[in-house]
Amino acid sequence: MSETRYHWQVLRAGKFKLDAGSMFGLIPRSVWSRTVPTDEKNRIEVQHNCLLLRRESPSGPGPQIVLIEAGTGDKLDAKSRDIFELEETDIEKQVIAAGVDPAQIGAAVVSHLHFDHAGGLTRLVRPGEQPEWTGPASGMAGSRPDHGVRRTFPNAMIIAQKREWSDALANRSVMTRTYFADHLAPLEGHLRLVDSPGPFAPGTIVDRDAPPQLPQQARETEVLPGIFVFRVPGHTWGQQAVRFVGNDGRNIVFTPDVMPTAWHVGAAYSLGYDVEPYTSMVTRTWFLREAAERGWTLVLDHEPGDPVRTVASNGKGWWELRTLST
Repeated sequence: MSETRYHWQVLRAGKFKLDAGSMFGLIPRSVWSRTVPTDEKNRIEVQHNCLLLRRESPSGPGPQIVLIEAGTGDKLDAKSRDIFELEETDIEKQVIAAGVDPAQIGAAVVSHLHFDHAGGLTRLVRPGEQPEWTGPASGMAGSRPDHGVRRTFPNAMIIAQKREWSDALANRSVMTRTYFADHLAPLEGHLRLVDSPGPFAPGTIVDRDAPPQLPQQARETEVLPGIFVFRVPGHTWGQQAVRFVGNDGRNIVFTPDVMPTAWHVGAAYSLGYDVEPYTSMVTRTWFLREAAERGWTLVLDHEPGDPVRTVASNGKGWWELRTLST
């Protein structure tokens, strides 16, 4: 049986800005500031990088068009949009600009359910529409009882890890406002939750350079024809990466907040937002090793420059990221 391949393109669903100190955790400013530009509010510019996949073969089971990641969307209140200096675009606009009707999206795979990754799965209602859900607005300026939303991709099955959904509903996060009801509750009844094995058995005391206890193939779950997910814990416990084969035969791996930008390739460059920074470091270590050994092409979820990278040894016992042109 031939493998399922996908034509794919990066969709840039909007620039935004995040606090630099939070983005680099325990790394001193004197170190990261040598290479990372900030604005007058000490913020760095990042992107909502998403992927649009179109199956190479028109026949066979499963959807023809798949979305990976959805960005923030249009529901944040004005105060929040200002805090993040959120660009006036979203994943729906970018899907349409790519020549796809949102109703054609058959499935959407999200790495995790923080608002800047899954918020775009729902949108504000428009004049003449009936809301599919009404409740508190997401953001930092208080809720509005008349806030109505609809699913952005009405025919899409949403795919996430079971652990991530459970944590999102219970708001298990170091951030008090990142799992919002208006991008979770409307998805009920339109979910496929998977339970991929973690890299280590629960309760294992893990050395920082330890490889996963199970081989890659045993940790992956095929959620759609030719599309696989596997757990990359640390930022959240249920965070997942997504792997598929592109139309040119390359293995493409959508890389979430285990390494959101090329600036985060260092071992200790875990986010202040991570639920377990040590776990993030362990995950980043084995993830980079496997990416280099397997020849993966990575797509970094928040990289403001070229998000498409390969991994190679830096000759000093660690790894470096390279663009396809280098």
